[in-house]
Amino acid sequence: MKKIISTEKAPAAIGTYSQAVVHGNVLYTSGQIPIDPASGEMLGPDFVQQAHQVFKNLQAVAKAANTSLDHALKLNVYLQDLNDFVALNEVMSKYLSEPYPARAAIQVARLPKDSLIEIDAIIAIP
Repeated sequence: MKKIISTEKAPAAIGTYSQAVVHGNVLYTSGQIPIDPASGEMLGPDFVQQAHQVFKNLQAVAKAANTSLDHALKLNVYLQDLNDFVALNEVMSKYLSEPYPARAAIQVARLPKDSLIEIDAIIAIP
């Protein structure tokens, strides 16, 4: 049985999906882009600022499911430019600690709202 997770502290789903779904003791998040949930606005074109907002959104969704990024198992990271890879690692180090989750980082042609980054996560619920 699946349980839908929703929080006002992360951007609302805009379409036929949920912010996240829990199945068993695992949280599956939808992709998060750098939208400020308070204003509903996309952040400006600074990659580092956008990446921080994405992680804040993921933290909020995880918290709504009674878990945290400390329990992340896998992250899928979508970047408009792989040249942001080093900056991505620096931002990630502020939100994750060892042992780090598995991760894929993929350059894509375009992301929703022309975001520079989108991340979805699989997170254990202890």
